[in-house]
Amino acid sequence: MLYNALYMAALRTQIYLTERQRAELDAIGRREGKPLAELIRLAVDEYLEHEATPDLSSALKATFGALPDLDVPSRDEWDRV
Repeated sequence: MLYNALYMAALRTQIYLTERQRAELDAIGRREGKPLAELIRLAVDEYLEHEATPDLSSALKATFGALPDLDVPSRDEWDRV
């Protein structure tokens, strides 16, 4: 599998799961034929992808009015060009 080859250089990491988390992951693993480690890597990848996505609304709010002295031409000037 190409996916497993990507994780050949993975670092061994110990984590603690609740009984419910472990039972559900074991059930998914049996159903999908995937080992626990692969399921956890997939979940971490998905989490990181979601967290890395910038919240555009927050970015806009944080920068709104950052340049109050900016001289912006009127709409008429834009239309003439």
